[in-house]
Amino acid sequence: MSGSTSAYIEPTQKGRNWMAQTRTKVGSRPEAPRAWQRMLSGRRLDLLDPSPLDVEIEDIAHGLARVARWNGQTIGEHAFSVAQHSIVVEDVCRKLAPDWDKKRRLMALLHDAPEYVIGDMISPFKAALGLDYKAFEAKLEGAIHVRFGLPVHPPQVVKAVIKRADIICAYFEAVQLAGFTEEEAKRFFGAPPRGMKLTLKPQSTAQVQEAFLKRFRALIDPT
Repeated sequence: MSGSTSAYIEPTQKGRNWMAQTRTKVGSRPEAPRAWQRMLSGRRLDLLDPSPLDVEIEDIAHGLARVARWNGQTIGEHAFSVAQHSIVVEDVCRKLAPDWDKKRRLMALLHDAPEYVIGDMISPFKAALGLDYKAFEAKLEGAIHVRFGLPVHPPQVVKAVIKRADIICAYFEAVQLAGFTEEEAKRFFGAPPRGMKLTLKPQSTAQVQEAFLKRFRALIDPT
């Protein structure tokens, strides 16, 4: 037949939804996913390319004081925070390496500082995530260290002492706070040095935040 036209069929609701979505997309570029975090200091930290200029110790202290070790599965009224853990690790490093200068001790205090952004992931989960997580953590650590006048990454000998102190602290946390028996803790973390004893009591967020800042200020002071 002449002058034939296609019949119009009313679209279904699903079809109308698809058309609306298509109209939104056509002729416009989708926004890139947000890859930054606004801090309470007002800084905007680029998570993919962190700048030392956007790192503030007040943001780090605020964040770490609110990040729980052991995914919060510890006894007591308060969580055992990464900030408190960091203070203890720096103290253990002083015992293991009494000749360390303030810069090395500051690296110990800041050894978990990237967790103010990425949180504290338990070791099995870190292993499951693999190298991408480690690369991201290392990049953020580098920005933090540069901000406070430290080497981008700790020298291997310094890193080894910090790791030893970290494991010692984890042993006592496991036994005193996280429900491990001594036998279990020794199996996972090894026995602590003979004669070394830590007594851990989780502190409130406000207490540990202030304690972390106080320790930082003492170590950043060159005198």
